[in-house]
Amino acid sequence: MKKVILAILAVAVLGAVVVSILRSGGKAEATVETGQAALKDLTATVDCSGTIEPKRKVDVSANAMGTIVNLAVHEGQSLAPGDLLLEIDPSEYAAAVRGLEASIRTAQADLRLAEASRDQAVLDRDRAEQLFQQDLASEEAVTAARTGARVEQARVEAARHRIEQYEANLAKARHDLTKVTLTAPMAGVVTRLNVEEGENAIMGTLNNPGTVLLTISDLGTMEAWVEVDETEVVDVALGQPAEVTIDAFPGRTFTGRVTEIGNSPLRIRAGATREAVDFEVKITLDEAPANIRPGLSAKASIKVAERAQALAVPLGAVTVRAWPLQDADIRRYSGKRARQQEAALAELGFTPRGARAGADSAAAAIERKETEGVFVLKDGYAKFVPVELGIAGEDDFEVLSGLEAGRTVVTGPFRILRELKDGARVETARNDRRGRRGADDR
Repeated sequence: MKKVILAILAVAVLGAVVVSILRSGGKAEATVETGQAALKDLTATVDCSGTIEPKRKVDVSANAMGTIVNLAVHEGQSLAPGDLLLEIDPSEYAAAVRGLEASIRTAQADLRLAEASRDQAVLDRDRAEQLFQQDLASEEAVTAARTGARVEQARVEAARHRIEQYEANLAKARHDLTKVTLTAPMAGVVTRLNVEEGENAIMGTLNNPGTVLLTISDLGTMEAWVEVDETEVVDVALGQPAEVTIDAFPGRTFTGRVTEIGNSPLRIRAGATREAVDFEVKITLDEAPANIRPGLSAKASIKVAERAQALAVPLGAVTVRAWPLQDADIRRYSGKRARQQEAALAELGFTPRGARAGADSAAAAIERKETEGVFVLKDGYAKFVPVELGIAGEDDFEVLSGLEAGRTVVTGPFRILRELKDGARVETARNDRRGRRGADDR
């Protein structure tokens, strides 16, 4: 009886093993998520951030040095062109004007004296020449009289030039005197006031810009000054539409257009030697809110390309393989599984087992390079298909060639997709690539 029981147990174990082997013959190697290659309207955008600034602003600096004796504005005040801003102590400049006016009067008196001396010298010269003609004066006396007349004429000319010099200096001094009174060069709002009454204003020099006393901004036209990465700025062009969000105005989106693209990079040090290179792009807002302020944080999305009804695949479907594929990249089966695989993927370009050696030797002779592509599903088998990509939308890549609409493609999980071999047997999971895929990848 004991032997009978042992025999029955042995048969049962053997049967379980056989069933397990038979079941494993049709088991998939991985569970994947899928999507569809379909026609969609795609929009490519460049996302960036920066600050809000006025399109036009003026930094008012001092052209005269001295103490501010009258500050006529306050921060936030609206101004019209010509409105008084401030006055600098004019005492030194007014004294210079009065001194030069006195110098001119003295020079004019000197001129009159020089003219009188010249007139006397001319009379003496004429008298000496008459006496010389009558043999009543020597030639030396005539020569001396003529020289004296020329000397006095030169003194007159020197006095006149001295007056002209003083007049030029007086004009400059009067101009400097006008610089102590600063008026608004444009209409706008005082958005920054850096001084108080009683402080000293410092003039700028060649290497020192001097004191910026205040800033006047035209808040009627505002811009978003954003920083765009060097890899994306090449896609940005003048006139492209953009959407701008401002942190101070949550829930609102403002439209605008690209009006300026920087040609010089803004270098941001990211480490001991590396630098991140960005370029400044200015977006003029179509309409700005009433309470907007310069310096507010902003984010922008610039629309750089659009495609209507373009063939697209999900972003997660695109992967990279060294192409052409070699034997190590291809999943090979034997027996019934091999025939099923070849039958399923024949229309997708799967290489039959019998042609493998020739295909591998041909692939080895070609220089392989990293190629973008997708895994297409056919009857439970995955086939790598190289594709040419176009623009990238929010959730999809544009496919320019290599794929047809309606194909089912593998979209993840990423850890499986990066190791998946050409021709592998897979099964599909419930397609929830925005939720479950993110969890799987973690």
